[in-house]
Amino acid sequence: MTKLKFLPLLFILIISCKTDKKDDSPKETVEKETSDEWIVLFDGESTEGWRAYNGEELPPGWIAKDGALTFDTELGLEQDYTGGKDIIYGAEEFENFELYLEWKLPEGGNSGIFYHLKEGYGGPPEVAPEYQLIDDENYAKIHDLTEYNKSLGYTEKPEELKPLQQTASDYAMHAADASKKILHPVGEWNATKIVFTPEKVEHWLNGQMVLSFVPWSEDWYERKNSDKWKNSKDYGKYKTGYIGLQDHSSPIWFRNIKIKKL
Repeated sequence: MTKLKFLPLLFILIISCKTDKKDDSPKETVEKETSDEWIVLFDGESTEGWRAYNGEELPPGWIAKDGALTFDTELGLEQDYTGGKDIIYGAEEFENFELYLEWKLPEGGNSGIFYHLKEGYGGPPEVAPEYQLIDDENYAKIHDLTEYNKSLGYTEKPEELKPLQQTASDYAMHAADASKKILHPVGEWNATKIVFTPEKVEHWLNGQMVLSFVPWSEDWYERKNSDKWKNSKDYGKYKTGYIGLQDHSSPIWFRNIKIKKL
């Protein structure tokens, strides 16, 4: 008889526990989803939002293929390069952000990631900072860099790829720390992250921060005015702009492209 008296109370407790557990799950899921504020720029299938720099449609060669945003072309030589068909994510401009993407290059490949990019110029390098992507190991073996490097004032070993020109560097501005770089071999995927705030810019490569600098600082202006960009008055001045990807006469593959506003 005593056991029977406690059965209704036990039943109520069981129902109450189940109800509480069921109510908690949706709340946890919603909180997790709202905290993840990534904007997907490429979903592996659609090229929606992407178009030519200074154009309205994607240039020939840029396609979605096998889950990657690809520039499908034959490798061209550096000494023959006269400009490419760079593209932008034209649906929205970004100010402070964390950008993540994965990429791979062929042997001798070259590309780059631009940000704070504005249109109306001859090309993205005139105005936008660039996270460099290149085959550090083989590029100088395949391409003739001598004339280009001499034009930049590199008189000692101009045939070599310089630190400011290597992967994960802020191209021609800040060199990535070679001792921290983990660069996967050509043909394999690498992961890049760029974090931009007015206080500090970070370049990450395969999980390692390989470079940080302060934009628009005294040091930044000294670098800008003493090297490649000294005659490019608008280089790096914009505080908001498009994300861009470079065609440098090289096949290139990008995937998992996403950005978070900061």
